[in-house]
Amino acid sequence: NLDSMGWYDQNSGSTTHAVAQKQPNARGLYDMHGNVWEWVQDWYGDYPTGSVTDPTGPYSGSGRVLRGGSGPDLARLCRSAIRLYGSPGLRGDPLGLRLAFAEVIR
Repeated sequence: NLDSMGWYDQNSGSTTHAVAQKQPNARGLYDMHGNVWEWVQDWYGDYPTGSVTDPTGPYSGSGRVLRGGSGPDLARLCRSAIRLYGSPGLRGDPLGLRLAFAEVIR
């Protein structure tokens, strides 16, 4: 249910919101749908044909991938599978990124 897990045009007031104000998904991740478009590492390109496990984008390009939708967007655009692209210098309120790290076990 997007209302309980994400911010979109019907509940965001067309603004961004602090992290973790909605319920997490089944993996415990917050804000995977809506709130801000998130930059990812991949350059934008066509999807490969055929079956691929963990595909990556091209090695270079003019646009980086953005995923997830933002608060002002329609509900159908607020999902982690949707993608857009933008120039790496693009800035604005509905854009962000997700910092992640892996715990080192010694």
